[in-house]
Formats: sequence, structure tokens, C-alpha cells
Amino acid sequence: MGTLLDLILPAACAGCDRPGTGWCAACAAELGPPVRVRPRTDPGVPCWALSPYSGPARRAVLAAKERGRRDLSDPLGRALADGLTRLRSERRMLVLVPAPSRSAAARQRGGDPVVRAARAAARWLPDCRVAPVLRVWRGVRDSVGLTPYERRHNLRGRISVARGGADFAALPEKAEVVLVDDVLTTGATARESVRALAAARVVTRAVLVTCTA
Repeated sequence: MGTLLDLILPAACAGCDRPGTGWCAACAAELGPPVRVRPRTDPGVPCWALSPYSGPARRAVLAAKERGRRDLSDPLGRALADGLTRLRSERRMLVLVPAPSRSAAARQRGGDPVVRAARAAARWLPDCRVAPVLRVWRGVRDSVGLTPYERRHNLRGRISVARGGADFAALPEKAEVVLVDDVLTTGATARESVRALAAARVVTRAVLVTCTA
């Protein structure tokens, strides 16, 4: 039985607009299993994606990012968890590091949808934690409309591990660290994120994204 809110604002699938559900089974099937991708800017670790940046997956990412669809955190997180289950080593702790967003953008969106999806994924995975420790320095521009060169220049040296963030030194020596994001475009964000983690003596095993553009 639907709630009163459903009667006032009927739920519609973010992928196909089907009424009655926020994310239908047919659209969920568009995500996964993870496929190896190779962005223009190589971050130096394997990159995997659950879907091309098109169709239902693209619409869901945009709805979560631009239209405040918090209800998509759980299904997108479940898709990430399914992908991670295929990639991880079962006997090692898994640490998910969300790719960073500009503070202004996160405030406008009412929080960071990548962090929310990562936390949802961790709830489905045993021995997994989320470490949202990466930060973007001030002065970084929105990447929309930038060329690959401009994206690299825009982010070069401007992602770092926040002070007071998760104590990576306390993690088991063989913990698997995976960078997660919603969209992989040129790979510039992934490369600078991996560099920032390396500067903090953290080895990134892989990058997993919902969509690759």
C-alpha cells in the first residue's frame, strides 16, 4: 500500500519513468557486472565500470546528483556492492574511498551522492568500511565543458587527504582500498585521487564507477 506522500508525489523510476517505483528491476539490470575500462588519463590502477554513461544508468546518476533523488543511494549502492563482490579478495578488509566533490557542489546537492552510495554499498558487504577522506582545494572549476587537458590542469595537485580523516595507519596491512565514483570521464579525478592517497602512503587497488563516459 502506498503512503500518502506517494499519492501526492507518485514515485517514478529514475531510469525509465515507470510509475510506482523509484528504480525498477529492468533498469537495475543495466548496471553490472563490472567491465574493465581505460580512460584517456591513466590513474595507474585498473578501472572498472558498471555501465556506459547512457540510458537508465546515466539518468539515475543525474537524478541522484542534480535532482536530489536520495532514494537512489540504496539501489546504486547495491549495484556497487555487487560489482565489488566480483572484484575483491574475500579475506581482506575492503575500504571504499569516495572520489571528492567540490564543497559548493555538495552543498547545493544536499550532500554528496557518491558518499551516500558508497555507504549503502558498505552495508551489503562484510568487513567493509567507507573512508571519505579526499578533499578538493578551493579554486577548482566545475569540470563540465572542459577539455581533457583542461580537466587535468584544473585538478593537478589539488586533491588531498583531509587532516583528521580516517587513520589509514590503523588499517590491516593488506586492506584493499578502492576508489569509487559515479562517472569516469577522462580519468583526471581518479588519477589525482590515487596520487593523493599514495602521498598518504595508501595504495589504491582499483577504481570502480557506476558509469563511464
